[in-house]
Amino acid sequence: MRDNLLVAEGIAAAERAEEATDEVLGRFGLAQYGAQPAALLPEGVRKLLDVAMALVARPKVLLLDEPTSGVAADEKYGIMDLVMGAVRGQGVTVLFVEHDMDIVSRYCGRVVAFYDGRVIADGEPGKVLGDAEVRRYVIGEEAHA
Repeated sequence: MRDNLLVAEGIAAAERAEEATDEVLGRFGLAQYGAQPAALLPEGVRKLLDVAMALVARPKVLLLDEPTSGVAADEKYGIMDLVMGAVRGQGVTVLFVEHDMDIVSRYCGRVVAFYDGRVIADGEPGKVLGDAEVRRYVIGEEAHA
């Protein structure tokens, strides 16, 4: 795993790359996995590694596609807590696509819901997730008359 982060660092000075890698491993709670090959890591840890590698480039925007898919239900909040904690204070905007409405309501400050190629709701999570069209077309609940 350390090798993946070292490559992502792309820093010429090996000593600085080592320091940066240790900092990232610590920030994501991954130090215990540092010596393991990425292919042998549990799915949730691999997802964290992917995000850590992306953040090494110090992006202004981090795009995530279903960051909790394939992760055990009891691990999804822990993973998102680590991801959101790692970007907090770094000046990074996180934009993610997610179909897990619990994750959306817990981690989003703004939600944009799409259906059939158009925006059907845009705003704070409670309002958007309560919208009748969102409940019908995105969440899959039938409207009650």
